[in-house]
Amino acid sequence: MDELLILAADDLLTERGAWLASLGGERRLSGNTLEAYERDTRQFLRFLTTHVGGPASIKDVSALRPADLRAFLAFRRKQGASARSLGRHLAGLRSFLKHLERKGLVNAAGAGAIRSPKQPKSLPKPLSGAQALRVVSQEAQMNEEPWIAARDAAVLTLLYGCGLRISEALDLTPQAFAGDPTTLRITGKGAKTRLVPLLPVVNEAVQTYVRLCPYPLDAGAPMFRGARGGKLQPAIIQREMQRLRSALGLPDSATPHALRHSFATHLLGSGGDLRTIQELLGHASLSTTQVYTGIDAARLLDVYDRAHPRA
Repeated sequence: MDELLILAADDLLTERGAWLASLGGERRLSGNTLEAYERDTRQFLRFLTTHVGGPASIKDVSALRPADLRAFLAFRRKQGASARSLGRHLAGLRSFLKHLERKGLVNAAGAGAIRSPKQPKSLPKPLSGAQALRVVSQEAQMNEEPWIAARDAAVLTLLYGCGLRISEALDLTPQAFAGDPTTLRITGKGAKTRLVPLLPVVNEAVQTYVRLCPYPLDAGAPMFRGARGGKLQPAIIQREMQRLRSALGLPDSATPHALRHSFATHLLGSGGDLRTIQELLGHASLSTTQVYTGIDAARLLDVYDRAHPRA
């Protein structure tokens, strides 16, 4: 924050702080999104200080033209920012400028006149059914400590068996599994809740971990623990998945999140409808879920090319 005091005037820093607080409170954006917006606007203020020749104020922001915002995006592009990152930069700046506009401090129309950078079309890369089953099996886990191996298997099974994000799985508490439930209530992005089926095989993997865990698991406390008893961090599971990739000969695209992609792709391939899969994944928009139809079509074309005698 000390660096920012040099890069921007007090009035602009105060409004930026109020904007970030509103995003976390009223709009309930995820911690990762808030962190990204904070970083993006910090980079913008650093650029703006050089651009205007001194600590930027609300008056300087009010005088910005679309060309100035394009100059910032071009500056970030030269630094190696991807189209996806540039799109997020622009979304964050628009949100900040609209916050200032609601207070009558600036006119945000200029930001709205800029088109978001075209995003490259990339399909998620799911695992095959056989690969996914190998990854989630307790026998495949690399840790020699039995309770940790059971823990890793339980977390990975939740990602593939329920389609959870890794943060959603690690936020679960023992209370969620009380009374032999058949569904889990998941709190996802934007604090939105959804119900997902809890398959017996998934529950069994979790209960195996619970029986072996050496730490007391209070009803409302985090269920999955690190080696020293604290809440398990995503980086630990990501590291274990990296070890599994090497041991099982899987591609670099085999990440914990790829298990969530595999959940959706395998459901769709077995006749699941998009609306249901959207609900299970917790996507706000159906267009986000529709990317999986592209995966299925790509797989069909691949089979055609390899198998059809006239291909």
